[in-house]
Amino acid sequence: METVIDVGQAEHEIIRRYRERTARSRARHDEAQRYLPGGETRSATWHAPYPTYMVAGEGAWLTDCDGNRYLDFLNNFTSLIHGHAQPGIVEEAADQLTRGTVFGTTAAPQVELAKLLIERVPSVELLRFTNSGTEATMMMMRAARAFTGRDIIVKMDGGYHGSHDFVEVSVHPDPASAGQPVARLEGRGVPHAVLNAVMIAPFNDLEAMERLLREHHQRIAGIIVEPMPNAGGMIPPAPGYLPGLRQLSDRYDVLLLFDEIVTLRLGIGGWQTVEDAIPDMTSMAKIIGGGFPVGAFGGRADIMAQFDPHAGADSLFHSGTFNGNNMTMTAGSAAMSRLDQATIDRINGLGERLGTGLNELFAELGIRAQCLGYGSLQQIQWTDAPVKTMQGAARASRDIDPLPELLHLELLNRGVYTSNRSMFCISTPMASAEIERALAALRAALSTLKPTMREVAPRLLAE
Repeated sequence: METVIDVGQAEHEIIRRYRERTARSRARHDEAQRYLPGGETRSATWHAPYPTYMVAGEGAWLTDCDGNRYLDFLNNFTSLIHGHAQPGIVEEAADQLTRGTVFGTTAAPQVELAKLLIERVPSVELLRFTNSGTEATMMMMRAARAFTGRDIIVKMDGGYHGSHDFVEVSVHPDPASAGQPVARLEGRGVPHAVLNAVMIAPFNDLEAMERLLREHHQRIAGIIVEPMPNAGGMIPPAPGYLPGLRQLSDRYDVLLLFDEIVTLRLGIGGWQTVEDAIPDMTSMAKIIGGGFPVGAFGGRADIMAQFDPHAGADSLFHSGTFNGNNMTMTAGSAAMSRLDQATIDRINGLGERLGTGLNELFAELGIRAQCLGYGSLQQIQWTDAPVKTMQGAARASRDIDPLPELLHLELLNRGVYTSNRSMFCISTPMASAEIERALAALRAALSTLKPTMREVAPRLLAE
């Protein structure tokens, strides 16, 4: 079974070509639905009419089961900063594989990666490893509550921090909201009691945050924020916003928690080194695992000391069968040691070229849209008005379906793989040629979709 996209006649050609190019993906999807709900095990990788099945990756390229090749601007949702099958990382991981994947003991690779990360990330004096970003933010929030003796964590309206219950609140902002947003549970299965321990504030609004802290700080353990919200639209923080959060956290005696799971790639020690805004704790994942499942959380030594077993009954328990496994630690050290500031600067420059090129295309084609982001992370926003909040990004996305899905399919048809929410990230195997190739595909795809814009969202056209 495939999902039908409701489109006009012109757009049927995009879908027809996608089906024609991916017949084997369709067959694999049909089989997968016999064993996996909807044929998927990750909600984020599903797209209509059915997903593309990739079978190989090398450098900046992917190959699907029909033999089509794609320039990969998704990189497993930003985690593969060195692209696919980077030779040095593969060799070190393969060597570790022959000596054992995990022993059920502590091991030297844990210490090596921990030391490397602590040397880079200024907020982290001690850290613990997990197997995912979801676990990393969950444990970071638990540590903050335990350290302060308070229950409430403030998160941003529209902020995404994984899929544990205490962050499944207001992940999709209400585009119609004004002023102080109201916390809402996301989807079924999350207990209503979660709302007793989570408060919501708008991103990029220090005044709203101070009002919240002034009234409730005695019950608040900490503030969790992505320095540049990822799923919220790659909206850069306003000048002074993150240092302002630091000042407010100090003034009202709450902890500041940075979720740098995505933004760690933007500076040698993440966004906190880009802007010199140092939190009390930081969660990490994605790029630090070298292509293997990973997460980590760390921060001030006095906060992290709660996990020291020497404290006996007072210590916080934290375990996991594959935490700090040898494969992930070895590959992570190999990946991070190859990511110096010069390399970060180079791929950030490539990302800025992509963003600038996209904005030039929008102007040339008369499309009222823009590319937002920073460095190696860029995303299309379907408006030419300033977007400074996640509510603003949500408003820009209203009433434009199925435009993002069709752009995604048309880019696949033209050999460019990215997310179906129009997010692009850069990997180190890329150079100027890959950026120009992507821009050429985007020019053709956007031109093809102008009739769709005229039909479903005429506000996007300047003509």
